[in-house]
Amino acid sequence: MTTELRRLRNYINGEFRDAADGRTIDVVNPATGEVYATSPLSGQADVDAAMEAAAAAFPAWRDTTPAERQKVLLKIADAFEERAEDLIAAESENTGKPIELTRTEEVPPMVDQIRFFAGAARMLEGKSAGEYMEGLTSIIRREPVGVCAQVAPWNYPMMMAVWKFAPALAAGNTVVLKPSDTTPASTVLIAEIIGSIVPKGVFNVICGDRETGRAMVEHPTPAMASITGSVRAGMQVAESAAKDVKRVHLELGGKAPVVVFEDTDIAKAVEDISVAGFFNAGQDCTAATRVLVHESIHDEFVAALAKAASETKTGQPDDADVLYGPLNNANQLGQVSGFIDRLPAHAKVEAGGHRVGDKGYFYAPTVVSGLKQDDEIVQNEVFGPVITVQSFRDEEQALEYANGVEYALASSVWTKDHARAMRMSKALDFGCVWINTHIPLVAEMPHGGFKKSGYGKDLSAYGFEDYTRVKHVMTSLG
Repeated sequence: MTTELRRLRNYINGEFRDAADGRTIDVVNPATGEVYATSPLSGQADVDAAMEAAAAAFPAWRDTTPAERQKVLLKIADAFEERAEDLIAAESENTGKPIELTRTEEVPPMVDQIRFFAGAARMLEGKSAGEYMEGLTSIIRREPVGVCAQVAPWNYPMMMAVWKFAPALAAGNTVVLKPSDTTPASTVLIAEIIGSIVPKGVFNVICGDRETGRAMVEHPTPAMASITGSVRAGMQVAESAAKDVKRVHLELGGKAPVVVFEDTDIAKAVEDISVAGFFNAGQDCTAATRVLVHESIHDEFVAALAKAASETKTGQPDDADVLYGPLNNANQLGQVSGFIDRLPAHAKVEAGGHRVGDKGYFYAPTVVSGLKQDDEIVQNEVFGPVITVQSFRDEEQALEYANGVEYALASSVWTKDHARAMRMSKALDFGCVWINTHIPLVAEMPHGGFKKSGYGKDLSAYGFEDYTRVKHVMTSLG
């Protein structure tokens, strides 16, 4: 018996549509490796239609008051709560994530983040109006930028969609959002939820591949392009957007250093770091993937971390005991496996280092020690459940190793010495520094990196302001 595949559709100008030319992409459940749905492979005609709808809706949405936009976003947050189980089911099928962890660790923050931006809509700040030149009064206007082309990644499809649309809509922009080609299901459901609340054309979703995203970024209508994805994708977006000087917002890769000093509570640090490294199968730009340990506790720490890895469980979404599910797709499984297969002779696999089972794309929690700073696995983003460990002799060398990569998104320091923690937080060249913890995020604080991790901020008032433009208005008093 053949099971009928679910049919996902674009959401454009308040209605669901197939791709104009009828092309589709198979969507695979990574926990089973089986196709469960098809989604549109959108082309230029679909991009044109979505951009036209967003542009037509922009003037009226722009002119709504902050209070009106706040009410809309609060309704969206309430609707997310009401449809939570539907969202969880779609996301789990999208990604293979554990159902219970998705329920507790993703939906509540998403709802909270939408509500934060609902409040932020009414809290824009600017310099005081005044006479900065005799006889002339200056005021500052904060305005929405216009239509926003947004591309979300496959590691957190639902949450990253929220990080995109919530500040954009709160600021008065209209949106054309594209999910990853491997994880469109939850975003299409989000379109159904939001579409019942906002005016048509304000929020649009088009599904497709890399070429669809390129067409969105290169389209003349959007004033801003925002992407969460790989460094390669971000560079391509920046290059494409440069052709007509679009504003660009990039949240790209990471290679977070986790600097563990000799005075650290080893048991607690290992427990927290292992979770922060393996959660979501390590498919997180801020994951605790690159541990740097003082030489005096290195061996003890590695042994404890390897033990924690061996006790960490991966498996099917309905297993309440698992910490993480599969890697997102077959290519990602191949990438993670390739890093381990290419390890240099001086490296040692302390735990894991292999695929789990032959169904789906599961990979064992892995710890690798004995590494050098210039090793491939230290310098490049693995984006899998792999934690590397290096040894350092002093604070100076710890900083040299920590900062010695092209990424600069997140980092953490583990020590009981407050002065040392403050020195390290100043010197670490990363957009976020956690002290004696790793990976917590709150809506009020910014998330975003430096160097090849991109620019622009998600979350917080800073992320909200990224979706606005500043206009100076000067009037004569005469």
